[in-house]
Amino acid sequence: MKDSIKQVEYFEETEGVVEFDMDIDSHSAEYESIELDESGVQQFLSEQEASQIQHVQSAKEQAAENKTHMSQTTKRAISNTIIHVVLALMSILWILPFIFIVFESFRVESTGLAGYIIPHKWGFDNYIRLFKETEFGKWFLSTFLLGLFCAVVQTLFILAMSYALSRNRFKGRKLLMNAMLVLGMFPGFLTLILLYTLLSGWGLTGSKAPYGLAILYVASSGMGYYVCKGFFDTISHSLDEAAMVDGASKFQIFYKIIIPMSKPIIIYTILMGFMAPWGDFITARFMSNNDPLGFNVATGLQWLVGETRVDRYYTTFCAGGVVVALPITLLFMFLQKYYVAGVTGGAVKG
Repeated sequence: MKDSIKQVEYFEETEGVVEFDMDIDSHSAEYESIELDESGVQQFLSEQEASQIQHVQSAKEQAAENKTHMSQTTKRAISNTIIHVVLALMSILWILPFIFIVFESFRVESTGLAGYIIPHKWGFDNYIRLFKETEFGKWFLSTFLLGLFCAVVQTLFILAMSYALSRNRFKGRKLLMNAMLVLGMFPGFLTLILLYTLLSGWGLTGSKAPYGLAILYVASSGMGYYVCKGFFDTISHSLDEAAMVDGASKFQIFYKIIIPMSKPIIIYTILMGFMAPWGDFITARFMSNNDPLGFNVATGLQWLVGETRVDRYYTTFCAGGVVVALPITLLFMFLQKYYVAGVTGGAVKG
C-alpha cells in the first residue's frame, strides 16, 4: 500500500518536473522567436529604407533625365522654329521679284514703270506686243537652237573627256588635269577682246554672232569634266575588266556599260550645257556689237529697257522674262531627280 502511494507521488513529482521543464523550454523558444522576429523586422525595415532611398534617387535621376530631355527637346524645337522662320523669310524675299515680274507682265493700263504691284487692269496685251512689235521670236528661236546644239555637243565632249580621265592612266594625266583646273579659275570675259578680234576676222560677229557663240561655248567644254569624272569614278572598274575578258573594246565598254549606268550625270550635263547659252549676257552682248539681229534672249530683253525704250516696253520686257523662264523651269521640274542624283553622284573625290 505504501509502495503504491510512493509511486503515485513519484509519478506526480516527475510529471510536475516534466511539465515545468516543458514550460521553460517553450518560454525560451518563445523568447528566441521574439528575438529572431525583432532582428528580422530590423533587417526588413533597413531593406525597406534602402529601397525607398534607392527609389527616391532613381526618381530624382529620372526627373533630372526627363528635365534634360525636355530642355533638349525645347531647344531643338526653338532652333527648328528659328531656322524655318529664317528660311521662310528668305524664300519670300527670293520669290517676291518673280511675283512682281509676273504681275507686271499682265498689267495693261500702262506700259511704263508704276508705283504699285497689283495691276488695276489685267490682260495678255504685253505678250502679244512682245511677239508682234519686237524681234523676240527670232531671239528666242536662235537662243533655243543654240542651247540645243551646245547641250548635245558639250555633253559628248564632257563624257569623252571624263571617261578618258577616269578610266585611263597615262603620262601627263595629273599635269593635264591641274592645268585645266587652273585655267578654269580665270573668268571667261578676260579674253573677250581677243575672241572678238578672232571671230570678227571670220565674220562671226554682229548679226552672225550666234554662230560665233556656238564655237565659243563648245570650244572649251571638255574642261568642265569635274562632276562627270567624279560620277564615273563611282562605277566599279570590275565591270570594265569583266567586259574586256569577254572581248569588249574601250568604246564598247563606254557606250554599252558606262553610258546606260550614267543617266543622272548625262541629264545633268545636258541641263548645264543648255543653260549656259540661255542665260549668257556679257559674251553675247559683246559679240553682237549692239546689232539686234545677233541678240540672244538676254541681250534682247536688256535692249527693250534701254533709256529711250523703257517707258514703252517695260511691261513687254516683264512678259519676255516670264516666257524666257518657262523652259528652264519646266526642265528642272521634270528632271529634278536626275539633276540631284547627278550632282550628288559626281561630288566625290576623284
